[in-house]
Amino acid sequence: MYKMISRRGKSADFILPAPVGGLNKRDPIISMRQTDAMEMDNYMPLQNSVELREGYEKYALIGGFEKTKKVETLVSYHTAQTSRMIAVFGGKAYRVTKENAIRYENVAFSKSRCQTVQYQNRLYLMNGVDVPKVYFVDENDTEHFEDWAFEGENLPENQIINAAVSHEFLWFVEKNSTRAWVSSVAGNIAGTLEAFDVAQVLKWGGCLQAAFNWTVDGGQGIDDYTCLLSSEGEVLIYKGYNPNDADNWTLVGSYKLGKPIGYQCTMAYQGDVVIICEDGYVPLSKVLSANNAGISTIAFSDKIRGLVSERMGLYKNLEGWQSLIYGKKGYAVFNVPVANSFEQHVININTGAWCKWTNIRAFCWCLHGGELYFGSDNNVFKFGGTYSDNGMAIEGKVVQAYSDLGTSALKKIPLLKPKIKSSKNFRLKIWTNMDYDDKDADYYVNIGEKETLTAKWNEAKWGEALWQSGKTRKMQGQWVANSAIGFKASVVFKTSTSANLIEWFETGLRVETGTGIL
Repeated sequence: MYKMISRRGKSADFILPAPVGGLNKRDPIISMRQTDAMEMDNYMPLQNSVELREGYEKYALIGGFEKTKKVETLVSYHTAQTSRMIAVFGGKAYRVTKENAIRYENVAFSKSRCQTVQYQNRLYLMNGVDVPKVYFVDENDTEHFEDWAFEGENLPENQIINAAVSHEFLWFVEKNSTRAWVSSVAGNIAGTLEAFDVAQVLKWGGCLQAAFNWTVDGGQGIDDYTCLLSSEGEVLIYKGYNPNDADNWTLVGSYKLGKPIGYQCTMAYQGDVVIICEDGYVPLSKVLSANNAGISTIAFSDKIRGLVSERMGLYKNLEGWQSLIYGKKGYAVFNVPVANSFEQHVININTGAWCKWTNIRAFCWCLHGGELYFGSDNNVFKFGGTYSDNGMAIEGKVVQAYSDLGTSALKKIPLLKPKIKSSKNFRLKIWTNMDYDDKDADYYVNIGEKETLTAKWNEAKWGEALWQSGKTRKMQGQWVANSAIGFKASVVFKTSTSANLIEWFETGLRVETGTGIL
């Protein structure tokens, strides 16, 4: 992980890899691996480096410049013939295209945050207040947006809050109830719904919150299960292909995890289902195999459990919790409401390393045409393909875990040499905190190329360097003045930059050890 280079007994250069292990909010700082990070805001941990996250740009303005409202539902409708992005904003529905949003007349929602499911080229939208809506495009490319066409005995249509598809059956969840409603015939997109009440089998009470399909390879072939999730975190697992046929439908298990957070609390992931709950971001397969024993050690989010636990304790009742896989880039995004804003907990699904995104005010996320979008105030934004936040600088900060730099002796660190690739010049702020100190310094913004491009010990301002990118993104490094004495060092790496791709690979540290360094 490191090498010491002798310098005639006076000092040595220590090479510290960038914190590719990502954010660690689980382990004590005295025992973290040196390739982990105590903070990682807006930098992504990759295989061999950490990279500034991409930015976003305005895609479409919705509703003009009227009073600010929130785009709380954003969903992709896609068939073999067509693809549309639909938004619900201010109680109205829109088709969203580049720089434009076309309102669907005669469609109104009392609540703009909806859960959605698509089946048989029909997109169902439900919010627990209105009669569910259905959107589809017919064979003549004509759009339809209307009330659904289901009915059932004692069916409270305006209480339908969630939905799923399992074994060709549509399942709908009734708000504040133990009842789900399932289509009477497989493949039905309208017609009769049958009540499916689980009150007698729920061991911990509560009401139903979500339904989902779970596909499992048990070693003897693939099994498909229909799962119903209660507000108390109880998962009822059913096996069979027809819930309306008692001979072909069996309850095979009931398992307990933490209470689910919100209605968009499930995410399909590599043949599993990850559930956003009070235990963290938990794969269902782990809960079943461990039967909830030591749940915090098996959560998908185990390494950032301190952060997740804190956020859930404060903000679990706020709307906006959501997760999705962005396969194109190889990461999963968990949207987290924080007071009056949002942050995102992001995992590299290839390495399992986490980071946190900030300054993205996203009420909802959507994958459409392989690209990532989010709804905000009066706007839909496209994420990616740019390195500014709608023209504003992206502020990144990484605080690497402490390292003794290969020796337990007292040491002085006068110089740092980060190895970086960048697409343009930028001002870097880098320094070392020593022995669990947590000092901070202001960001520096981009400045022009006429500034001095070197930073020499005892001549340049401490911890500051203007990074010159050159015409190509080659690996570069330069010595930066530092001033630190102690036993363990944490490298702090801060940038504030616009339209710039920055990738950090490692840091060289000039280390002076032994007596007389004071």
